[in-house]
Amino acid sequence: MKIIKIQRKTKYQKYYSSAMGTLNSRVTYIKKYFLGIPIKTIHEYRETYYGEVKTCDDCNLFI
Repeated sequence: MKIIKIQRKTKYQKYYSSAMGTLNSRVTYIKKYFLGIPIKTIHEYRETYYGEVKTCDDCNLFI
């Protein structure tokens, strides 16, 4: 078992777009783990409705 590892995980998440309303999108998280415990999210990006890849800084999450 490695002490520090970086893992990528993809899941579906609902978000709200002002132009199109509520959408489901694939969001990918790249996280840093220390002894199997997540420490920090290094990067987070999502695939848009049109297939483009964007960072999640500009999306409003729908809860």
